Amino acid sequence: MKNIGITVYGCEQDEANMFRSLSPRFGVTPAIIGGALTESNAALVPGNQCISVGHKYEVPRSVIFSLKNAGVKYISTRSVGYDHIDIGAAERMGIAVGNVEYSPGSVADYTIMLMLLAVRNAKTVVSSAERNDFRLNSIRAKELRDMTVGVIGAGRIGRAVIERLRGFGCHVLAYDRNWEAAAEYVPIDELLRKSDIVTLHLPFNADTRHIIGRGQLRKMKQGAFIVNTGRGTLVDTGALIKALRNGKLGGAALDVLEGERGIFYFDCSQKPIDNQFLLQLQSMPNVIITPHTAYHTERVLRDTVEKTITNCLDFERSLIYG
Repeated sequence: MKNIGITVYGCEQDEANMFRSLSPRFGVTPAIIGGALTESNAALVPGNQCISVGHKYEVPRSVIFSLKNAGVKYISTRSVGYDHIDIGAAERMGIAVGNVEYSPGSVADYTIMLMLLAVRNAKTVVSSAERNDFRLNSIRAKELRDMTVGVIGAGRIGRAVIERLRGFGCHVLAYDRNWEAAAEYVPIDELLRKSDIVTLHLPFNADTRHIIGRGQLRKMKQGAFIVNTGRGTLVDTGALIKALRNGKLGGAALDVLEGERGIFYFDCSQKPIDNQFLLQLQSMPNVIITPHTAYHTERVLRDTVEKTITNCLDFERSLIYG
């Protein structure tokens, strides 16, 4: 097969270095574009049928139309989720969309870290120490082995979380449509009633939007914690804030948030933030917010770039061999 060209958009320096390092082994020539994919730069490299995009920027219908006019036939997103792409528009215009799988350990490790930070009141401990206030917190923390953890979504990442939780000796419950993990599977309502920590590991779609809403929060144990490293839209954030304010929940640790796009991944220190959910949550001593960073490891970088290249190669081969 001839050398294949791939146009890579929204490419940061470490990604660019990895593409340049791995591409020769696969016989691929990457065209690295640092900026986000837009209508105006959709045809920067004529003749490249395959492009790659990151998950930090949206790919709306207007951009997909420009891609079609430029002869693009395949979009590989460097992410597991693809809710940032107008999939319906791509299908109507005959452009295929592929995603990548990467090491589930990245998000699983981070999830465990967030659990520990939440149940050990780490936000108040660290902030007090930074002010040279070294008194012990008046509320004693909890140990994971004394708690029940409910895992909603037992796919690759959810199963990796369950595997790690075994070492802490806690009781693990799981809810998923596909019962595969080594855990006690229960209906979601039972999981919510019995869990001291609920952690979310589902993709976003019409069925999972606000899977944790006002009704589900009411069913949770008094003082329970929520951890979300999945998608911000899995949780009704307005209802979550109310449950935190009225003391129903003991705390939350969130790596993803509704309305995060345009805020996370950008330096907003010198400009006002208009996401009221974020501002309210940041003001709470029992809430930890991090900027969608659970996946951000060296292993994931390599996995993501390598899978992007093989996705494009497989698509090109499908055009040749059917």
